[in-house]
Amino acid sequence: MEQPLLDLEQARHNMVEQQIRPWNVLDNQLLDLISGLPRDRFVPDEYRSLAYADTQIPIGHSQCMMPPREEARMLQALRIQPSDVVLEIGTGTGYCTALMAQLAYKVYSVDIIGEFIEQAKERTQQLGLDNIEFEEGDAASGWPHYKPYDVIAITGSFYKLPKAYKRHLPIGGRLFCIVGQEPAMKAKLITRTGDDEWHEEVLYETVLPYLINAKRAEQFEF
Repeated sequence: MEQPLLDLEQARHNMVEQQIRPWNVLDNQLLDLISGLPRDRFVPDEYRSLAYADTQIPIGHSQCMMPPREEARMLQALRIQPSDVVLEIGTGTGYCTALMAQLAYKVYSVDIIGEFIEQAKERTQQLGLDNIEFEEGDAASGWPHYKPYDVIAITGSFYKLPKAYKRHLPIGGRLFCIVGQEPAMKAKLITRTGDDEWHEEVLYETVLPYLINAKRAEQFEF
């Protein structure tokens, strides 16, 4: 049974006011975009009642949507500008893709799962977003095809971020990633500050499924 529209609108309002804003996400433009984008359109039907809940939502293929407050915190930290070219690794449902497309000049969104790409393409086209290029492929080691990217958002985790990704940024470019192992992975904002210099800031701790084909801890040599 579908939830009444008014219930969903109230749930979206509560998500912003009770989950996202209290988590120190105070960018009014971003909050307005989140308030105006029905997250329930991007959630698998069987989890639609959880679209605005403070929880991860399974989307198939052992992947999930991040909780809304984490998505919002990521987007605020990346400070996406109207002239920015964005690379998203892990299209998933297309929800974050749609938010970033409304902030950026161009979004390249990559996923290894073709089903995710097709669904996200359909959802974003219904919204009239025409500045997104979807690509199916394995980006576990990098995605240099259109570099440099002003912003890189990686929505699956790594044990350790591949070095190539930091090189995909120009000076001043920003990258969001989640790295480490359970039970306490770190969400990081990495900013390129020079030819061989990057600044790293830990935003919060979380747990998120690894990007498909990402190297695990036992595959690294110490």
